[in-house]
Amino acid sequence: MMTHGPILQVVLPLLVAPICFVFSRFHRFCWIVACVISWIGLFISIRLFFQAEQGVIVYELGGWAAPWGIEYVIDRLNAFILVIISAVAAIVFPYSLTSIKAEIDPRQRGLYFTCMLLCLAGLLGIAITGDAFNLFVLLEISSLSTYTLIALGRDRRALASSFQYLIMGTIGATFILISVGLLYSLTGTLNMADLAERTQNLHTSRTLKVAYSFLIVGIGLKLAMFPLHLWLPNAYAYAPSAVTVFLASTATKVAIYVLLRFLFNVFGITFSFELLQTEWILIGLGLISMLFASIVAVFQQNIKRMLAYSSVAQVGYILLGIGLLNINGLTAALLHIFNHALIKGALFMSLGAICFRVGNTELKNIAGIGRMMPWTMAAFVAGGISLIGIPSSVGFISKWFLILAAIEKGWWPIVVIISICSLIAVAYIWRVIETAYFKTPQDSGTRYVEAPLSLLIPTWILVFLNYLFGTSATFTIDFAATTATLLLGAGR
Repeated sequence: MMTHGPILQVVLPLLVAPICFVFSRFHRFCWIVACVISWIGLFISIRLFFQAEQGVIVYELGGWAAPWGIEYVIDRLNAFILVIISAVAAIVFPYSLTSIKAEIDPRQRGLYFTCMLLCLAGLLGIAITGDAFNLFVLLEISSLSTYTLIALGRDRRALASSFQYLIMGTIGATFILISVGLLYSLTGTLNMADLAERTQNLHTSRTLKVAYSFLIVGIGLKLAMFPLHLWLPNAYAYAPSAVTVFLASTATKVAIYVLLRFLFNVFGITFSFELLQTEWILIGLGLISMLFASIVAVFQQNIKRMLAYSSVAQVGYILLGIGLLNINGLTAALLHIFNHALIKGALFMSLGAICFRVGNTELKNIAGIGRMMPWTMAAFVAGGISLIGIPSSVGFISKWFLILAAIEKGWWPIVVIISICSLIAVAYIWRVIETAYFKTPQDSGTRYVEAPLSLLIPTWILVFLNYLFGTSATFTIDFAATTATLLLGAGR
């Protein structure tokens, strides 16, 4: 079985999704099947992760050798991404059964599991494929299912948010497809390893530069890079809570992985950074994103929307780390891909528990809820502390390495901006804490009971991981630093 582990990662959820659609009336059956598939996927991902530590794994689909056939390639970087995606899925699917009862029409719950499995298959495939066109196809599988998932929200604004993401996502996918077409016309191959070799002597080609530009814009839209982030706040705010948890923890992280793969492995550091000096674009947009999105988050009245803008800011942190182009910066970026998945997963899960009882996540409606739902709000506070970056949390680890990278460059103004953005995060997280614990409900008769264990247990698992990897960070730091060193070395 493990011999075919790479393809099983993608094929299992892809094959089971139609089964869930056929039996969509029996959503509990769909839930059980989806949970089992996600746990199998996690097991395979962990096995592949440790195998990739011993060397790169290459799996040829149908026995056709590259570049004629499609190959799946697993190295340290994408094995890391596979574990993040499958681990989040393995926690979100059990959480889903209770969460969707309050937010998705009973007739559409089977469709929810169908689309979640398709999205999972697409994201895993994007991370594992070694073929540029196959990456585009899998990106479309994940995107099309995401549009449907967002539209399942009961708020009518979910439809508008889905349509907005559909338009912008299609534009991004078109840019990526144009780039892949230009690369194929220039090199005659779609295999990423082949592309890396054949583009080495084409750095002066205008076609290569145009393909590179289209790709950066297309991927930038998918990862919500400022100012291409406009789809994200509404998508996160009005999608069902379980969908928001999954997307916030995985979708933008996979897009960042694709950016890293092309910048460092396909085009290479010489072309991407020495010739085109992309680092200045990443640093500039990263800093603007951090400041702009953090400030906008302070004024939001919907907590989901507030955290959505926070996610745009956190993407800025990752782009800044990549743009600093040193070991500490790239280590910070890789750490934050993992750490931010834990942080936002915990925060959005706690909001899902609030939504289950309250019916929405408007700030004004959670007054006094800290006393009625103590475990739920405690989870939110713990996640908020990690987002701010208080020592002992995973958020601190990422920001510490980012500050070290900026100091290494001698860029003290960046250190100041990172600190200011962390203080702004204190402001918007405090607004929620103040309302939940120190204000009284407008209706004195309002009473809520604690969220069910089926929501609290997955939430607290992620909260626990926030502090486990915040206090015992040796493994993640060593892994990220080694991977950063390999990326910087391989990209030259």
